[in-house]
Amino acid sequence: MKLMASKQTLTKAEYEALAEFRYALRQFQHFSENAARAAGLTPQHHQAMLAIKGFPGRDRITVGELAERLQIRHHSAVGLTDRLVAERYVRRVPGREDRRQVQLALTSRGETILEKLSAAHHEELQRMGPQINRLLMRLRGADSSHSKPIIQDDAPDKEI
Repeated sequence: MKLMASKQTLTKAEYEALAEFRYALRQFQHFSENAARAAGLTPQHHQAMLAIKGFPGRDRITVGELAERLQIRHHSAVGLTDRLVAERYVRRVPGREDRRQVQLALTSRGETILEKLSAAHHEELQRMGPQINRLLMRLRGADSSHSKPIIQDDAPDKEI
């Protein structure tokens, strides 16, 4: 990744907003990692299963697509897939259009555990949503009383 020189200097408030946003992301990541471990998964297993289930428009993906979604190398995605198959969370299936191509799909065991984890993550995002919205609005330089939230939620605003 190439960093581009900025034409303006950030203010102390902008640095604080960036730091707070990064802290909120890290809090969610920490929650997610702990939730995965409590469910008997590694965080990487959970991320891979979510990438498979959440892939736009399909319920199966290739190992290459998994590698892209997780931002890992292809050979690392192959190893991760091997472990997920061994644990019976994922199965390899022939491609629908090209049967030589292998695709990955969740097993019923994988679906069940991902459903529980996703519900817990949804609850956590509902709790953190208002804080994240405020931070995103600060980063965009928006007046929070007049801007539409980026993340929609039905929960009342709570500080964490």
